[in-house]
Amino acid sequence: MIPRYTRPEMGRIWSDENRFRTWLAVEVAATETLAEAGMVPKSAARAIRERADFRVERIYEIEAEVKHDVIAFTTAVAEIVGPDSRWFHYGLTSNDVVDTAQALLITQASQQIAQDLERLAEVLERRAWEFKDTPMVGRTHGIHAEPITFGFKLANWYSETLRNIARFAAAAEDLRVGKFSGAVGIFAHLTPEIEEKICARLGLKAAAVSSQVIQRDRHAHYLATLAVIASTLDKIATEIRHLQRTEVREAEEFFSEKQKGSSAMPHKRNPVTCEQISGLARVVRSNAQAGFENVALWHERDISHSSVERVILPDSTTLVNYLLSKTSNLIETMFVYPERMRANLDSTRGLIFSGQLLLDLVEHGVSREDAYRLVQGHAMRAWKENLDFRQLVLADHEIASRVPRKQVEYAFDLKRQLANVDKIFARVFPQRPSRHKTKVSKSGGRKKRR
Repeated sequence: MIPRYTRPEMGRIWSDENRFRTWLAVEVAATETLAEAGMVPKSAARAIRERADFRVERIYEIEAEVKHDVIAFTTAVAEIVGPDSRWFHYGLTSNDVVDTAQALLITQASQQIAQDLERLAEVLERRAWEFKDTPMVGRTHGIHAEPITFGFKLANWYSETLRNIARFAAAAEDLRVGKFSGAVGIFAHLTPEIEEKICARLGLKAAAVSSQVIQRDRHAHYLATLAVIASTLDKIATEIRHLQRTEVREAEEFFSEKQKGSSAMPHKRNPVTCEQISGLARVVRSNAQAGFENVALWHERDISHSSVERVILPDSTTLVNYLLSKTSNLIETMFVYPERMRANLDSTRGLIFSGQLLLDLVEHGVSREDAYRLVQGHAMRAWKENLDFRQLVLADHEIASRVPRKQVEYAFDLKRQLANVDKIFARVFPQRPSRHKTKVSKSGGRKKRR
C-alpha cells in the first residue's frame, strides 16, 4: 500500500511497474552495447529492443515459485521475446541490473527533491524580504536576549537551505553510477570499456571499482544528506511551533475556517502540520542509521542490505519530497503578527538592551566589573519587581555621573541594534535588491505588490 504522504510523481517512480521498466531499460542498453561490440547478434538485440516487455502480475507469479525477483523478471520477458531471449541478460549478474537501475530510480527521485528544495528556497527568500525590517525579540535558551527581525530568522533558514541544495546535489551525483563488473566485480565476462559504454548509454558514470554491488558508502551519504534536509525542516517547524504558543503567538501555521483543532476544546488552533514535519523527520533520520549499517557487507557481497533498501530508499525520498512540500506551504501560508512581535519585544521594558548598555558604560570609563554590577543590579530588580529597566537606569546617579543621559538613552535605540540587517541580507542574497520587500498589513497578512 502506498503511504498517504506519497505525492503522485514520487509514487510513480517507486512503483513496481517503473522499477521493472527501469530494469528493462538497463537490460536493453546492455544488449545493444554488446551487439555493437560483436558479442551479441545484432538481430537479437533488435528483437529484444522491439519486443521486450512484461506483465507485473506474471513476474509476481514466477517469483512466487522461483523466489528470485530478477530471474522472475528475465523469465517473464523471455516468454514474450521468444528464442532471441537467450541473449537477454547475457554476461550480467543480477546486481549489474538492480544496482544500476536503482541509480536511475534514485536519479529520478532526486530530480523531484531538487525541485522541492528550490521551491522552498524561493518561498523563504520572498518571505525573508517581506519581513526584513519586522522587529522581534531574539531568544537564547528560550529567554529574551536581544532584538532581531523576523526576516533575519527566515534568511537564516534560506541560507541553510542553499547549503542543503549544494549538499544534496553532491550526494545525488555521487550515486549516479552504474556497474557491469559481474558477480564479484572483477569483469570475468565483460570489460571495463563495455561497462563504461553501457553506463554512458544510460546517462550514468561507471563506478571505478565495485564488488558484486556498488559500494554502500554512496547510499549512506545520500541517506545522511536526506536526514540533514529533514533536520532543517524539523528545525523550521519546531521554531514555528514555539512562535505559535499561546504565550508567544508571533506566528502560526495556516488555520482554515472549517478546520478543527480539538475534539474537546473548540478554541484550539494546534500546530499539527509543524508537528507532523517534526515527527516524520525522525523517520528519515532513523533510516539514515540503517543506511550506515548497510555499508559493511560480507566479502564481495551479502544480501543483508537489499531488504533494508527496499524500505529506506523509497521511504526516505518519498518522505523528504512530502516534507519539503509541506514546509514550503507552511512558510507560504503562515500567519505572522508583527504587532505581537513588537509587544513581546517591549514586554520586559528595556531588559533586552542590557548588553548594549554594558558596552556603553565600559566605553565611558567604567570598569567591566562595575558596569556589569550596575546593569545586572537594575536588571534583576526589574525582573523581580516588574519595573521599567530603562527608567531604573536613567534614575541611577552613579551611571548619570559617568555617562551622558543622551548616551544612556541611545543604548535603548532599536534601530541601533538592527543597523546591520541590510548588510546581512546583502551577504545572504548577493544578487537580490531590496525590491523584494513587501508591505505588511496591520493584521500581519501580506499585501500584494503593485
